[in-house]
Amino acid sequence: MRKIMVVLGAILGGILVFAAVYFAADAVLSRIKRGHAHEEKDGLITAYVLSNGVHTDIVLPIRTEFRDWTTVFPLAHTKGKAQDHRFISIGWGDKGFYLNTPEWKDLTLKTALIAGLGIGETALHVTYYRNMVEDEHCYKVLIDREQYRVLEQYILDALDKDQDGNPILIETQAQYGDDDAFYEAKGAYSLFYSCNTWTNNALKKADMPSGIWTVFDKGILQHYR
Repeated sequence: MRKIMVVLGAILGGILVFAAVYFAADAVLSRIKRGHAHEEKDGLITAYVLSNGVHTDIVLPIRTEFRDWTTVFPLAHTKGKAQDHRFISIGWGDKGFYLNTPEWKDLTLKTALIAGLGIGETALHVTYYRNMVEDEHCYKVLIDREQYRVLEQYILDALDKDQDGNPILIETQAQYGDDDAFYEAKGAYSLFYSCNTWTNNALKKADMPSGIWTVFDKGILQHYR
């Protein structure tokens, strides 16, 4: 019995040390700022960084001189099929989390383990908006054409495509509303590469405000407050 208690104590101690290092690394690395924000509006494109309190999305105008996102993510794939939207938000994450965990109360141990260990599939979640409202979870940022093109390519590169080069729609009834859809994506979600890591890397690559590394939405949003 004593040996068992020693082993259990060692395991618990290891978990606590890992957790302390994990959260400390995020706290430090997420605060080291990368990129910059524009202040002048002329010739710039309005984008947003959006969070639902846990998960972050990149929000872009549906149509610019470079891209009409409805040609990539057709409105016909949404339940509402509305034509008066102006913005599109795009996020990446674990497919099981997206489809099986609309709320935290729906989270199962199986879903959490698959996501945490990086052995599950991933998806892009796309949502159309008529308007964006700035608040503590939604921040406007002005970007130039080059930054937009970097974000555009980053999003397109994250898509898993069929043999004809088209995004693969995930047929599901798990949409969160009338204006969203899911698509198969590349990459693996894990404890060290979360949905927010994906967003942070996109912002960092586009030379926009971001941290060195983070797995939490707060690690990104702090640079926009």
